[in-house]
This record gives sequence, C-alpha cells and structure tokens, in this order.
Amino acid sequence: MNARNRIAKRAAGYFTAGDVVNLGIGIPSLCGDYAVPGVMFHTENGLVGMGPLITGPLAVEGFCNATGMRFAPVPGASSFDSAESFGLVRSGKLAASVLGALQVAQNGDLANWAQPGRVFGMGGAMDLVNGARQVIITMELCAKDGARKIVNACSYPLTGKHCVNHIVTEQCVLDVTEDGLVLVELLAGLTPEDIQRQVEPRLIVADSLKIMEI
Repeated sequence: MNARNRIAKRAAGYFTAGDVVNLGIGIPSLCGDYAVPGVMFHTENGLVGMGPLITGPLAVEGFCNATGMRFAPVPGASSFDSAESFGLVRSGKLAASVLGALQVAQNGDLANWAQPGRVFGMGGAMDLVNGARQVIITMELCAKDGARKIVNACSYPLTGKHCVNHIVTEQCVLDVTEDGLVLVELLAGLTPEDIQRQVEPRLIVADSLKIMEI
C-alpha cells in the first residue's frame, strides 16, 4: 500500500457507523475506501450519502461532489441545496471533517488554502473546521522540498484557529492537546527522534506509543 492510501486508511479508523463525515480533496477523498459500513459521506454542495466515484454512462450529472467529480449515491442518500448543506455543517452534526494542510501549528491552528505565490481557494474549509465535531488532517509529514509543515506557528493565512484534533501522516499520528502535540503512533523502524527532527514543536511522546498498521 502506498503512503497516500496508508494515511487515508489510518484516518478512516476514526470513523464509526452512523457518522456523517466530510472529505476534502486529495488524500482525504481516499478515506471512503477504508471506512466501516454505515459511515455516510457529505459533500458541501448538497448531499449526504456520497458513494464511489464513477465514469461512463452511469455517471449522472446531478450527482457530483464539491470538486465536480461524479459519484454514485448510496442507498439512503439525501440531497438538498447548498444553503441547507452549510446549515448542516454549521450545526455541528458532522462527526468529522478530513482535510489536507499546508501548515498545522502546535496549538491546532490550520493553514490549507494559500501560500506565497499560490492561492488554492478556501472553498468550504473555514465552515468545516469550525462546524465538524473533530478535524482530522491527512498529509505527508514534510513538504516536497523538505520544508516543515508542522510548525510552532503558521506563517501562511489561517483557515481556522485551534481547530485540529488529529494529524495523520505517512510516518506518524499526532494528537493536538492543551499540553502540546502528542506522538501517539509511529511507523515501524522509526524513532520519536526521527519525527522530532522533521517538525518544529517539541513533541510529547505518549506512554502508550503504538506502531502504525500498514
């Protein structure tokens, strides 16, 4: 299993049957392949019950996610307009939102929509990080150029403040707590010191540190 799917599979471990979960683009969109039965996926343009992505004659124009990709709704799906969809988000009824990140600060601040020279567009992320009951970040531990993505304080424009609960990467899993970032899982063959060298904040190593499943 490649790193992106490994991250998605671990993030899906936070879901339980009956949860309604919003998935962002990129790695988050892969989480649906690993969720337990009974999890319903929400798309902010107006549907709960998003199923697998499809192409060809079965692809119905009316069923597309927030990025325009067409999918098959699952039995029990419900559609509504985008205003009602964001009402659902803001009501706190989403069990979780899974998003990517450019930077995550040690206090749970999130920056995921703009950086110098590049603006991706915030979309519904600002509502999602404030409305979902937990926010799960899925990303590679460092940027492609080696820059640290887990930082003392975000230098990029913020999406939300104090909003992140869990950070799942290809090398480790971190929990955001009032005391700081807690290293709770680690890829086999790595040490806490290996992770510490790749992040800015001083990490707290959990007493019950586990090995990540792959």
